[in-house]
Amino acid sequence: MNWMLFLVSLVVVFLLGLMVSSITERKMEAQFAYTPQVEINELEPRNEVWGKNFPREFQSYYKTADTSFRSKYNGNAVIDMLEIDPRLVVLWAGYGFSKDYTQGRGHYYAIEDLQNSLRTGGPTGPDDGPMPATCWTCKSPDVPRVMNEHGIEEFYKGKWSRLGSEIVNPIGCADCHDAETMNLKITRPALIEAFERQGKDITKASHNEMRSLVCAQCHVEYYFDKKLPGKKGTPYLVFPWDGGQNVEAMEAYYDSIQHVDWTHKLSKAPMLKAQHPGYEVYKMGIHGKRGVSCADCHMPYKTEGGQKFTDHHIQSPLNNVANSCQVCHREESETLMANVFDNQDKIIENRDKLEELLVRAHVEAKQCWDLGATEEQMKDILQDIRHGQWRWDYAAASHGGSFHAPVEIGRVISKGIEVTQEGRIKLAKLLIALGFEGEVPYPPIKTKKEAQEFIGLPMEKLEAEKEKFKKELLPQWTAEAAKREATYDK
Repeated sequence: MNWMLFLVSLVVVFLLGLMVSSITERKMEAQFAYTPQVEINELEPRNEVWGKNFPREFQSYYKTADTSFRSKYNGNAVIDMLEIDPRLVVLWAGYGFSKDYTQGRGHYYAIEDLQNSLRTGGPTGPDDGPMPATCWTCKSPDVPRVMNEHGIEEFYKGKWSRLGSEIVNPIGCADCHDAETMNLKITRPALIEAFERQGKDITKASHNEMRSLVCAQCHVEYYFDKKLPGKKGTPYLVFPWDGGQNVEAMEAYYDSIQHVDWTHKLSKAPMLKAQHPGYEVYKMGIHGKRGVSCADCHMPYKTEGGQKFTDHHIQSPLNNVANSCQVCHREESETLMANVFDNQDKIIENRDKLEELLVRAHVEAKQCWDLGATEEQMKDILQDIRHGQWRWDYAAASHGGSFHAPVEIGRVISKGIEVTQEGRIKLAKLLIALGFEGEVPYPPIKTKKEAQEFIGLPMEKLEAEKEKFKKELLPQWTAEAAKREATYDK
């Protein structure tokens, strides 16, 4: 009996020792986690500096450099969307996206992906950076720093290449956090201004609302307004939310100010290019209506070493079902993913049909012009093409829209099919009136190359310009940025 008591005592003491050791370790970890190691200056753009105080968040953020995840549709790998779907080249004929549309990777690559894109043009040649400096707005925590130093309007002026050596740090801490309090913070003026025009004060938003609003600084529909009073033609970043955030409200806004993103090369339609209305579509779905924030699914809480923190590996919830979905949903992961894919399959089936109809409409409209159609004869037809493709693009560009709000996206695509077909009926009547017999043939666009040749894109020249930029100007930007950042701590 004595020996048994002795052995039991040893086991108890051993277990108590483990518990005390664990508690002590957690306290030390907690002390390190919440005791600042360095002072972070206001508007500090370097994520590495923030990472000294918040190592777990920093380390999880840099997992956005991983490009190995592939879902049924897309993922975070490099995917040439024009190669997968050559119809896109025709739909965007005359616009930069017909040159290059590669799926964006994680936030870690925000700067690199913009520099590599053929859409930016070649800053060392005749195609001298057609994209404006405004295009940098969502790419880096250097943006609030430069805006603070030079002013918002000054930041938007000129071509994108003007700020190439200034905007160098990828999306990160200073984009969403106050350096002193670590509270979530809106750093992009376009979102604040959009709220103000609706009579709302964004500073009154709750913490839960802020966990989506910091995403809404960028993952939204927007346009560059060169007609704002007193801005002298500056491409000022504006969110078209004045009348609402659904597809019809934003369309009405654009029509009322006669905004045109580009004139289609084939049909001559005055086109709208949807950007990525992810926030607007999310608000219309069941998760948005029930107060689930963007961060709940894309940046769920995580426990490590006894510490609970927000996982900054911003990614698809399908790559983290246990922490993102199963916190609320008790179904097996395979069931949850099958539900998502089922919605995506149905949405994409109809979206693909709308793409085909729009390609036909653009080609048929070109045939009408070639036969001598007048602007008056084409006016209503071109408006139908504009409105039909706006609905397609709104659905296609709303990253995750078939998950966020499948009913709304299905409605938008269905209306897009209806509007486009109405335009094609008008085209058929006009073709007959112009003496055309038979059916306008569908273009030979089975590959990206064929589609780009069909719309007359000089791809070899564009690619040569980009290579010249990478070899000549990009190293210069990198050297200038390194010299500037060496002065920050001083």
